[in-house]
Amino acid sequence: MFNRRHFLQSSVFSSIGLFLGKKAAAGPAPDLSRTIPDPVTGHPIVISTWDTGLAANKGAWEVLSNNGRALDAVEAGVKVTESSLNCCVGLGANPDRDGIVTLDACIMDDQGNCGSVGALERIKHPISVARRVMEKTPHVMLVGPGAQQFAIAEGFPLEPQELSEDAKKAYEQWLKKSEYKPVINIENTKSGSGHPQSSLDHPQDSLPLAQNGHGPFAPARFDNGEWNHDTIGMVAMDASGNLSGSCTTSGMGFKMRGRLGDSPIIGAGLFVDNEVGAVTATGQGEDVIRICGSHTVVEYMRQGLSPEQACKAAVERIVRIKKEKAKDIQVAFIALNKKGETGGYAIQKGFSYAIKNNNEERMVDVKSYF
Repeated sequence: MFNRRHFLQSSVFSSIGLFLGKKAAAGPAPDLSRTIPDPVTGHPIVISTWDTGLAANKGAWEVLSNNGRALDAVEAGVKVTESSLNCCVGLGANPDRDGIVTLDACIMDDQGNCGSVGALERIKHPISVARRVMEKTPHVMLVGPGAQQFAIAEGFPLEPQELSEDAKKAYEQWLKKSEYKPVINIENTKSGSGHPQSSLDHPQDSLPLAQNGHGPFAPARFDNGEWNHDTIGMVAMDASGNLSGSCTTSGMGFKMRGRLGDSPIIGAGLFVDNEVGAVTATGQGEDVIRICGSHTVVEYMRQGLSPEQACKAAVERIVRIKKEKAKDIQVAFIALNKKGETGGYAIQKGFSYAIKNNNEERMVDVKSYF
């Protein structure tokens, strides 16, 4: 039966739709080159810490530009840095105060899966071992000899126990200045007061502390003024809109044997929530750990803050805890949210991160508290 009312409604709505369609078509074409990367339509993006991130991003982009997974990209990207000779990442980096290079790394995917290794020796790519921990064990973290044993069982070659030329020179210079001599059974050695002391608390006592085994500890800065704690941290979004992240480091140069920073700790040096965003940290790891830094930044983004605002809020929390001591440390965060927006923030000036997507490849200087 013919329904005149239904016919008229359909005709009216069709006419309105046609009119609006023609009006929209007559307007100016959108400038797609300036749009924010959209995870729905699949614009991949990768960001990573410091200027070493430029080369690392290229490694990640080889995966992302071919519709690869963000997880594969963040592993491939930081492996570029692990393979290079530098102060703070990979086997060519500065050793601990006993002259041994130990490596830390973690990785996390879009499903909340994560893996980590700490104090790993003589393995070139700790990030890949961390991924194997994630994929092949029921655990999240393996450390020390156990991590090395697992890596060898997985087919990773055992590299020679030797320092790179640059690291050897830096270590020898540090030994001359510090007069540090490893002491057997250091844990049983006490200072004159009966309690372990820090050479940072009492600089004038650095020589006695070095002799009794408690010091000196790792310097806050190298002789050239650069901060003595650096990392390659990377987070990425792939063409499917999924997020992943990675973080790898050799830790502080001349650190105490066995020291771990934030880099291998999920929630501190790295955190990924595929509904919200991904974050990684760099700087003095002890203070990132104090606030579960990367997880904290993700939670700030969940509350609606932009990546930069979220990183700033986390930095401000550290500054409140450290008070005056905050002037002597560096911590920085970089963040990528689900919209593809990025941002970062640092305690001190001079931090930057590398970004690469379909439209740009550059360094981004971030704002700082001081």
